[in-house]
Amino acid sequence: MDKKKLVILAALLLFLVVLVIIYLNLGGTIKPRPTQFISSSQDESESEKQNESTTIILFFPSEHDSLLHREEREIIPESSLALHAKRIISELLNGSQRGFLSPIPPGTRLRELYITKEGVAYVDFSREIMDKHLSGSSAEMSTIYSVVNSLSYNIKTIKKVFILIDGGEKKTLGGHINLTSPFQPIYDIVAK
Repeated sequence: MDKKKLVILAALLLFLVVLVIIYLNLGGTIKPRPTQFISSSQDESESEKQNESTTIILFFPSEHDSLLHREEREIIPESSLALHAKRIISELLNGSQRGFLSPIPPGTRLRELYITKEGVAYVDFSREIMDKHLSGSSAEMSTIYSVVNSLSYNIKTIKKVFILIDGGEKKTLGGHINLTSPFQPIYDIVAK
């Protein structure tokens, strides 16, 4: 083998080693990241710009059962899907006005929210959603499906919701429900 081929082979080997190190530092999983988001400025308006209010439905847990309960809320429509989705999450963070439990721990902030053209919403919460979360699988289910159902019910183009924490994927909120895949709404857990 001549020197030139040996140098090329060494460079390829080094490149492979770097790829393996990056792969292992990412926890052994490489997931595609959404590349085409509908931004606040480019998505289509879900409703015309009006000063009239619109009714949204939020889903909250109750201390009396393990179901989610509907709560209507009047809001001014936002000019875009992304802003409308952020407003829905903001209303969830504000808590129930009818005495239901808050599905999201106090102090939790919405860091960002993106909606892909494929209908997947990426909802990025601050670390408090995990650090201050109540223990138990039913508490995790309530949090996850309060968010998923509230977004999907009010914005029909949202088919799935991916929950992120502090800008990245986490395995669970409290050790029970896998957060590494997006969630589809489940309306069977809503009280009739």
